[in-house]
Amino acid sequence: MFKEQEEEVEDDSSKHGGRVRNFPHERGNWATYVYIPYEVQEDFLELLDLLVSHARTYASSLTAMEEFHISLSQSVVLRYHWINPFVQSLKERLASFDRFFCLADQVKVYTNQNKTRTFIGLAVSAGHFQLLELVSEVDKVMEEFDLPTFYKDPSFHISLAWCVGDLTGRLEGQCLRELQDIVDRFEDSAHLLRVQWEQIRCKSGNKYFSFPLR
Repeated sequence: MFKEQEEEVEDDSSKHGGRVRNFPHERGNWATYVYIPYEVQEDFLELLDLLVSHARTYASSLTAMEEFHISLSQSVVLRYHWINPFVQSLKERLASFDRFFCLADQVKVYTNQNKTRTFIGLAVSAGHFQLLELVSEVDKVMEEFDLPTFYKDPSFHISLAWCVGDLTGRLEGQCLRELQDIVDRFEDSAHLLRVQWEQIRCKSGNKYFSFPLR
């Protein structure tokens, strides 16, 4: 059985790379989001290294991501007793979706909503419609639990690297053009960045739930 911890949790940003929480930690609150995992290949890690190394000449504090995915929801807060019904509702709404392909080959710079972090990502240039259909179903689940839905006009992407602060001024323009050139010239990048999505996942605290696509 789940037992809530009684001690206070200190939210020390120095312990997680200077990142700032979007919402305060409270006992019984589980940070939750829905996403499509990207299983990396060795060639992708080689491309990632080239991109991050080059981008660091413009922003030295960039850190490569360790896991890769496309978000289908914002990060929201669930109470513990909501997790199972939330997951069951997701399972029912996502059960009819088939596997599909995306092409994620457009380098873009993003910030989070409060401009405390900057990201370099690979934006989707094909497969946008299928992702919007998935988000529509995920949004309906969010509405059932009175939680925030996804962004109105999302730019679906795989985040590659991040840094603290708003460094869009350094990374856009010349840097962005050079990063795109690296992607375009990388051997077999069209095949590497054409991805078949096979499952949706939900992470709630330290719990993972998987929903296979047909």
